[in-house]
Amino acid sequence: MTTPPSPWPGGGREAVELYTRTYRTVLRSSGELRLRVLESAHLGMRSSLHALADTPTVDSGALLYALRRLPPVVLDLRRVVMGQSLEQFRHALGVAVDGWPVVAAPGRRRRWWWDGASGTLAVALASTTDVDDLVPTLVALQVEWNKGHRLLAGLRRDAEALAASELVAAAHATLGIAHDDWARLHDVFGPHFPDWLRALATRPQDVRIQLLGGTQVGYARETRAWWAPIGATMRDERLEGRPIYFVSSNAHALVNLLSGVAHDRADEIWSWAKGSGDADLLAIQADLVRDRAAGSRENFLYYAARRWFTRDPRERAARDRTERERGILHLTPHAGINVAAQVIVLDRLVPDRLDPRLGLDAQAAARLRTCPAVILNIQYPLGEAAYHILRQVLEVSPRVEGVYVLGKAATLNADVGDVMIADVVHDEHSGNTYWIDNCFNFARVAPFTTTGSVLDRQRAVTVLSTFLQNRAYLEFYYRDAYTVVEMEAGPYLGAFYEAGEAQRYPTGQQVDLTRPAIDLGLIHYASDTPYTQARTLGARGLSYRGMDATYAGSLAIARRILHRCGVLPDDAD
Repeated sequence: MTTPPSPWPGGGREAVELYTRTYRTVLRSSGELRLRVLESAHLGMRSSLHALADTPTVDSGALLYALRRLPPVVLDLRRVVMGQSLEQFRHALGVAVDGWPVVAAPGRRRRWWWDGASGTLAVALASTTDVDDLVPTLVALQVEWNKGHRLLAGLRRDAEALAASELVAAAHATLGIAHDDWARLHDVFGPHFPDWLRALATRPQDVRIQLLGGTQVGYARETRAWWAPIGATMRDERLEGRPIYFVSSNAHALVNLLSGVAHDRADEIWSWAKGSGDADLLAIQADLVRDRAAGSRENFLYYAARRWFTRDPRERAARDRTERERGILHLTPHAGINVAAQVIVLDRLVPDRLDPRLGLDAQAAARLRTCPAVILNIQYPLGEAAYHILRQVLEVSPRVEGVYVLGKAATLNADVGDVMIADVVHDEHSGNTYWIDNCFNFARVAPFTTTGSVLDRQRAVTVLSTFLQNRAYLEFYYRDAYTVVEMEAGPYLGAFYEAGEAQRYPTGQQVDLTRPAIDLGLIHYASDTPYTQARTLGARGLSYRGMDATYAGSLAIARRILHRCGVLPDDAD
């Protein structure tokens, strides 16, 4: 592919590359960097996720997106230090950051530590993608914060004196943010919403950032540390040498399908949802009672069960015990890579408790009880962390029989909640275009969808970051029929390539993976439509809308594994 001239001044792929070169080179400095030096390149990129960046209007979509991907300590944020290991932090800062309070971001799984006294946020990096993701997010937040600060200049003197309700009303009128986004901003900060508005009115944001390390060796070392408890569990449970099916998805879907824990309590959960007073649950439940086509009762059961188990610690503990008894072992990450995992031992599952859509009859149930395979399911990582993780798994596990990826993506031609199956992936990290034999297609996924569409024979592009795109950039790929925009497939395919070749994955090449030694499947479900509308997950979550696609993909993966293991007959697909 060649890059066409950009019809947007300062836009296109060239502007994205200029921005990435800018922050990557300045971050080589051994000292701190003021974030403001990156603002010009950020504005010049004209990010599709930050469409109003260079206007005086607050871009509430970009603001919400950034806030959801950062811990809620932004009220007092002064400095961000990014590193690969606790030793690096200790050497550079002179303190043990793991003694600081741990904080979390709703939209990004990373290890974050917060020192409120100095306003310092320490961030553990899993790969270079974390830098590509975090830096533009911080810049976007600072740009929008300072816009709000300028707009609230008239309230600056009275911000401390105004009552909370008066401040909220005055700020809303001044900032001009739509009511829906204003409500979402309130949800981000909760009872601290007036405190954020006071901070916004009284001080500009001037964050400093620093990168410690950032070496490939460091990322490999942290990935080995991530694997250590998984390897120990495999040894302790006498699972070494068994066939392994690697799945990158989420922490709940496969577990729900295979454990039967929610089905054990189906009547209780359904009755609780009906009497919960939760408008969301009641509306979905009413739709299901009225019209089966509105969705799957099993998917609603899993959706409601997450809330039901959260309400009672005793029920959560009972669920954990039952899942372990049924061969599902949960592993919480302890290294810098904040990716949880489950080891699922197929011959310990209880066949009659599996989701009925998996279609096990008496003979299949008998075969499952003697099936030696293990599923290693991980929460999908971000960007190049996928390469490090799969490479590590393939290195230490000589019997990986299948690699299956289920993840979120933006779509340029479909709708939120649709399923997309690609057989071509262009990876911006390596410049490679991978041609794959995807084991999934319309026929293997569509039977499990009730509300969305399934589009196979698609093309995907693996991008560096969600912010590192603009309209000309998306137009460039769309002209070559690349309709799925995501962040993990390319790195996964780089590791997958190395499992069958004598050399490291190439760069800038057309790579044929259509005859792999290991079964391969990629499924994405649409979470954003950046080409057709300026609204993203930053301003609203998938919530129940994503359940149909998530479980359609998970069911297809589970059935594929059961078929490959010989549990389901050849015609099961």
